[in-house]
Amino acid sequence: MNYVVMFLMVAVLQALATTANCGAEGAQTLKEISGRLIETYQDYIDGADETTLIWRDGTRMPLDVEPKPPGSAEWLEKPSVADMLRVPYPLGQLAQPPHAGADPGRARNQAFFRKVYGDCRSGAVNKELVDVIWLPKKSSQRLRVTRINGVAEQLQRVSDELDKLSSKFDKFLIPSAGTYNCRVIAGTDRISAHGYGIAIDIAIKHTDYWRWAKPASGASPRYRNRIPYEIVEIFERHGFIWGGKWHHFDTMHFEYRPELLPIAR
Repeated sequence: MNYVVMFLMVAVLQALATTANCGAEGAQTLKEISGRLIETYQDYIDGADETTLIWRDGTRMPLDVEPKPPGSAEWLEKPSVADMLRVPYPLGQLAQPPHAGADPGRARNQAFFRKVYGDCRSGAVNKELVDVIWLPKKSSQRLRVTRINGVAEQLQRVSDELDKLSSKFDKFLIPSAGTYNCRVIAGTDRISAHGYGIAIDIAIKHTDYWRWAKPASGASPRYRNRIPYEIVEIFERHGFIWGGKWHHFDTMHFEYRPELLPIAR
């Protein structure tokens, strides 16, 4: 192969890799992690020492019992508080599909989320739910999400911005497939983000999900996405991450995780 051509190919591949990670932030030290959490959950977290979050009611919660490899079964099933922030969430449009282990925000420490939003199984989440009018000019669908930590307020802002988009985007948004639902994640015993009232699934007809791809045992799911980035960008601007940026993709899914999105902090 001509050396000039080879050089150009390498340069292009490097540029693509750089673009794919552009804007990605992953907090690595416990100090960085606690700082992000204090900033985005300041009504609930009072501070932190070197290894522990200190809640405003005096509760102390370990940041990191034992780090787990991102993408591993243990990382997903029983993540520490720190594990939740160790995988960077990439800002901007994806240049290539997420690689294995790139599931930013998919690991949730259940004790942390119960502390902020409550346990739906005891009815604690339900009493904090309020209505959001989804796309008021085009749909006026009523959705229920939690008011805690500004989730309902931010989702209403998302909705109002999406309402201004061209009608060509309507098929991806109307009707919403749902918000609050006290249920576990398919194939697990972990409470879904929907069970905390912090997630929304947009219209299901034009979305893709890794389980629907039916990958062979041990094989990676083949990435698919039909959701326009114009929609994703609006959600991210208001603190919602997108399941389309996961290796185990769920392109209808958005959840409020401002600690992973510096643009929203």
